[in-house]
Amino acid sequence: MPHCQTIIEHLRKKGYRITPQREMIIESIAHSNSHMSAEEVFSELQKRTKATNIATVYRTLEMLWEEGLACRNDLGEGHIVYATLEHGPHIHLICRYCSTVIDADPRVLQPLQERLNSEYRFEADLQHLSIFGVCKGCQHKNLGQ
Repeated sequence: MPHCQTIIEHLRKKGYRITPQREMIIESIAHSNSHMSAEEVFSELQKRTKATNIATVYRTLEMLWEEGLACRNDLGEGHIVYATLEHGPHIHLICRYCSTVIDADPRVLQPLQERLNSEYRFEADLQHLSIFGVCKGCQHKNLGQ
């Protein structure tokens, strides 16, 4: 619960009202072991209460992202997922054929980040990134055809 309280206190200091619905949304995403879409958060909340709507979930998740308290990843085809930053930096490798999502170690991008900084004087934020391609299974299937 301390992570939830840290997020809630941050939002209060910024002047946001913390309604019971917002608190439940924050708890859902903070306690999740994976990224969650707005629809998944809403579905989880519906098990606890009917006193919220999907628009509140979308607004709260966007607020968390805008305040730098959550990351937002586009997994393609309009599927956007969120996680609190407690989950740490990570990269998603997403297969464009089967939609498999592979978590990759973000340290593999360190050379790219350093090169962007040295050659272009550009500080790239590569902490939460989605990279689209073809997974090993689909490569194998395509080679066999």
